[in-house]
Amino acid sequence: MAKQKNYGMVIDTRVCVACSACVYACKSENGVPEGYCRDWVVQETEGAYPKLRMENRSERCQHCENAPCVTYCPTGASHYAGDGTVQVNRYRCTGCKACLAACPYDARYVHPEGYVDKCSLCKHRLEQGLETACVSVCPTTSLNLVDFNEPEAKADEMMNGKEVYRQKEHAGTNPSLYWISASNKPGA
Repeated sequence: MAKQKNYGMVIDTRVCVACSACVYACKSENGVPEGYCRDWVVQETEGAYPKLRMENRSERCQHCENAPCVTYCPTGASHYAGDGTVQVNRYRCTGCKACLAACPYDARYVHPEGYVDKCSLCKHRLEQGLETACVSVCPTTSLNLVDFNEPEAKADEMMNGKEVYRQKEHAGTNPSLYWISASNKPGA
C-alpha cells in the first residue's frame, strides 16, 4: 500500500528575486478575481546602512497541522484533506469569516461570490501528479513542493545545514511551509 502524502513547501529566500511569477501563475490557474490573491511576495529589509539585509519571500496559506481555521469553522468547510493540506469546500462555506479571524497568517479572503478562498496547494494539480502552478513557473526554483513522507527526504536534503524557519511558530499551528533564510548565502 502506498504511503499517504504529506505535502508542504520549502521556500529558498536566498534565490527568490520577488518577480511575482508565482502570484500570476496562481491567479491564472485558480481563477482568482482581480484585487485578490492566494499568494503574495513580501520584501523585508533589516539593519541600517551600510549593513542591510533584504529577504524576498513568497507567502501563502501555511497548511498547518493544527490549523485554527479548521478548529473555528462552524460548518466544516475548512478541513484537513488528509494529504497535509488544508482545504475549503466553497459549497459548505457561509462566508462567516470565523476562519479569517482565526488564521494568524492572514492567508484567506472572502471571494466576491461569498465563500472564503485561499491557497489550496493546487490540489487539483496534485491529484493529477503535477506540481503546483507557483512551483512550475518559479524561474529560480525558490519554491519547492515537498512530500514530507517521501523516503528520499528531499525536504531534509534541501534544508540540511541551512538556517531554516517557519512563520509564527509560537502560535502552535505547526505550519507545513519552511523558509531557508536569506542570511545564508547560496551554496552555504
